[in-house]
Amino acid sequence: MAAPSAVTERERKYEIVAGSGVPRLIGVGGVETQDDPVEHVLDASYYDTETFRLARGGITLRRRVGGPDAGWHLKLPVSADERQELQLPLGGDPNKVPGRLRRLVQAYTLGEKLVPIARLRTVRFAHRLAGADGGTIAILTDDHVTGEVGGETVRLDSWRELELELDPSADPGLLGEFDRALVAAGASASPWPSKLRRLVGDRVPAAARLGKKPSAGDVVVAALREQYGRLRRADVGVRLDVDDSVHQMRVAIRKLRSTLRTFGALVEAGPVAGELRWLGRQLSPARDTEVVEARLRAQLDDVPSELVFGPLRQFLTRYFAREAEEGRARALTALTSKRYLGVLRALDALVEEPVLTAAARKPAKTGLRKPVRKAASKLSRAEAAARGLVGEELERALHDVRKKAKRARYAADVVKPVYGKKLRAWRKNVKAVQGTLGEHQDTVVGRGVLRQLAVAGHGEGQNTFTFGMLHARDAGRAGELRERFLGEWRRVRKGERPGWLG
Repeated sequence: MAAPSAVTERERKYEIVAGSGVPRLIGVGGVETQDDPVEHVLDASYYDTETFRLARGGITLRRRVGGPDAGWHLKLPVSADERQELQLPLGGDPNKVPGRLRRLVQAYTLGEKLVPIARLRTVRFAHRLAGADGGTIAILTDDHVTGEVGGETVRLDSWRELELELDPSADPGLLGEFDRALVAAGASASPWPSKLRRLVGDRVPAAARLGKKPSAGDVVVAALREQYGRLRRADVGVRLDVDDSVHQMRVAIRKLRSTLRTFGALVEAGPVAGELRWLGRQLSPARDTEVVEARLRAQLDDVPSELVFGPLRQFLTRYFAREAEEGRARALTALTSKRYLGVLRALDALVEEPVLTAAARKPAKTGLRKPVRKAASKLSRAEAAARGLVGEELERALHDVRKKAKRARYAADVVKPVYGKKLRAWRKNVKAVQGTLGEHQDTVVGRGVLRQLAVAGHGEGQNTFTFGMLHARDAGRAGELRERFLGEWRRVRKGERPGWLG
């Protein structure tokens, strides 16, 4: 089966009083004409697990017959007004979700079977809104919906709603202009993100939120839940080969691991932190290749043309294409493994049914101080251990300082709902240290890669002078970054911070 086609959907839904007419939007958002309605009869079957795992993640999966885009549709949330829709044509067994779509949502279903959970029949009257040039700006639809959802008890419902969907080429900012016009005409914003969620109603539990006086455990679990959500969203991106998705997934993994290690005295997580480390290592080659190639090409762009000998860019394209292919294959192998599915299930249990210690029951303002203070102390000890070192020992020590700075910053992010303002300046200074040492580590890794490229290029008869020159530049740049780090570290030690941080 062909790969899914992707469409970006920007839309808003509105309630409308029974018997009222469809608002006229001529003159709004550059609309010059509002076409007479075109009628479509849409019959959609919706699929989810029996526990509504997709709906809980804001995802919709349906098979729809009728209308100009009949087929299988998988809708993934991007923001409040925007969703990415992946489409596959009708065909095959109408009662079986295509394998491509099943695999894309594995991080949400966790291996549970996808079954029909609801059916919606919509009589749609679509009005095309066009500009002066005749091009489509948006589609305004008047939908008359009848729905049925199964389960222990069957629920039937019917309603009418308006939907304003921008054309993919239209300025997203027009949504606000159309919104004001529709509200002024008597429509009201729908409280439901989709027709399915309206029909399902309270069968999908509301997202957990922090209370006004959370416990220390509440704050930590909320942070874990947020990063677990980011990991799952990035998982879909990695499978679709979306730019930066591997990076986003690795960030989520690092934050999960860091939170579990920093606040481990509050949450019993078992071996999941170690399993997250394994997962991060499986993704590392793919991400490292992206970073190194982008950095090296940027460096080459700064080299005068008379100092670039031979077809180096073509050589780099061949070299990194092989590396990227191997890295992506390794990442996808991990994401389709039983071990990864086990990691997801462990994380799901961790955020849905966390096992908290007695310390987690303390009020957040007192229970979270000690873990953050320990993270700050470990950072200070790592910096002290780097003093006086030279060469490769210094490089390794500064890399450790960077990792400790990252963990300290992540700790500040976790407790932001409680100590946000008090830790803001300290976090900013720690982030600066982390950024500088990140650049420093890039020069360390970069020099190793440049040496490999020089050896490989020499073997192919390339003139590798340019690689040697870039190696020397990186060595000089590393020295500059170490000097910058010293100044930034002074701000970490002497900058504003709460007294309890030490």
